[in-house]
Amino acid sequence: MALGKILVVDDDQNICELLRLYLDKEGYTVNLAFDGEEALRKFETLHPDLILLDIMLPGLDGWQVCREIRKKSQVPIIMLTAKGETFDKVLGLELGADDYVVKPFDTKEIIARIKAVLRRVGQNAQQNDLKEVSYDKLVVNMTRYELKVDGKVIDTPPKELELLYHLASNPNRVYTRDQLLDEVWGFEYYGDSRTIDVHVKRLREKLEGVSDKWSLKTVWGVGYKFEVPELL
Repeated sequence: MALGKILVVDDDQNICELLRLYLDKEGYTVNLAFDGEEALRKFETLHPDLILLDIMLPGLDGWQVCREIRKKSQVPIIMLTAKGETFDKVLGLELGADDYVVKPFDTKEIIARIKAVLRRVGQNAQQNDLKEVSYDKLVVNMTRYELKVDGKVIDTPPKELELLYHLASNPNRVYTRDQLLDEVWGFEYYGDSRTIDVHVKRLREKLEGVSDKWSLKTVWGVGYKFEVPELL
């Protein structure tokens, strides 16, 4: 029985065939694309469960492909980057990548990463029946990926929503930036925690002065928390 559909996107046909061979053995259904345009076409027609996406592609590069896919879907994306290339981790996080692997890679590592990401997505799907937190004048609904502030739906990027949902689901708990990167993005980006500051700043712009019954607090020298005074 097939475990799921994986789209492998890489202009190196040898790498594609190697990945297809190993993933076939694991029970996955594998489709290949060799450039960015083909990747987007196959994403639309095949609806894969996960995408392995090389950064350096002819035509549209991996960043552009990731950006286009994220406009429509939260399908897991694992970026592939060659050793020695500069991998912009903050950009990867901003665009919504779920993980990344450096080439040349060990096939066992890739398979382990795929299983971990799919397991995490599966766990999230099981929780989707009631994936909502609400406070005074604030509702974060992750089933619809919707933020309501004072009754109005506010256009919010997925990662900002996920970050707010994570903090608001655990009121008054202090998280370090590294913990938030690991738990919200699902992989570790130690040393690039400034992306958390950017996301919190954008959230604060949306939530400024809405209610005095909760707040998005900075804990200096540590990280952030969603503070609800009545629960303290």
